[in-house]
Amino acid sequence: MQWQTNLPLIAILRGIKPGEALEHVAAVINAGFDTVEIPLNSPHWEQSIPAIVKEFGGQALVGAGTVLKPAQVDVLAEMGCKLIVTPNTHRDVIRCAVAHGMTVCPGCATATEAFTALEAGAQSLKIFPSSAFGPAYIKALKAVLPPDVPVFAVGGVTPDNLSQWINAGCIGAGLGNDLYRAGQSVERTARQATLFVNAYREAVQ
Repeated sequence: MQWQTNLPLIAILRGIKPGEALEHVAAVINAGFDTVEIPLNSPHWEQSIPAIVKEFGGQALVGAGTVLKPAQVDVLAEMGCKLIVTPNTHRDVIRCAVAHGMTVCPGCATATEAFTALEAGAQSLKIFPSSAFGPAYIKALKAVLPPDVPVFAVGGVTPDNLSQWINAGCIGAGLGNDLYRAGQSVERTARQATLFVNAYREAVQ
């Protein structure tokens, strides 16, 4: 399995509103990101996501997070989403997304959940919440997973500690509050995005 974007960092813009979404997505893409996730507990995501797909779908892997039901996957597929991210391991959601030809990054915490997700067709895994387990846990979990499965750390990842997760075997990370908090300025989003991109490049040198 191979992650399909150049930079394996997922910009999680939780809480973004439709009127500001395009500016913030442009900021993270200009910084070097090419994967963007809009969680479905964001205001009016059904407006934001199609607009982002239309504007940036040719430049980035655009998708949705906090996806909990197959019916949501069907709606997102119609919108042109290419990425489905979940907080849990839900076989039916994974299978539905795979059937639509989407990339799926399901949340898991244990070896059982990880292998359940892979057996359902997931092409990558999200260890969540990573900060509750730590890099040593992920390193141990990676030892039993197929070596070619892209694993992302999500939850508590910052520019200062990103290298710890990379060194533990993660291909990259999903970045939430330390990249974007609802209501923050576009300038802060751009600044944090640049810090993360630089931290990743330093970690993989």
